[in-house]
Amino acid sequence: MENCTLPDPAPNLDQAIRDAASQPAKASVDGQSVEQHPLKDQIEVVRFLASKDAARKPGLGIKFAKIVPPGSV
Repeated sequence: MENCTLPDPAPNLDQAIRDAASQPAKASVDGQSVEQHPLKDQIEVVRFLASKDAARKPGLGIKFAKIVPPGSV
């Protein structure tokens, strides 16, 4: 096969998850009733997307710094 690379499905999957979480879980037109996703599920979606964003950043959440006490040379 020639240079066959598949596109990264992550951006489309992340957007699909965001869209599904922002839409109501149930809706009826004639009765005009709408039901939201449970709060627990909404919190899980936020945590999941935040962890994916954090995993993409370089450094893995570790930051190194040199600590110098005051008055030293």
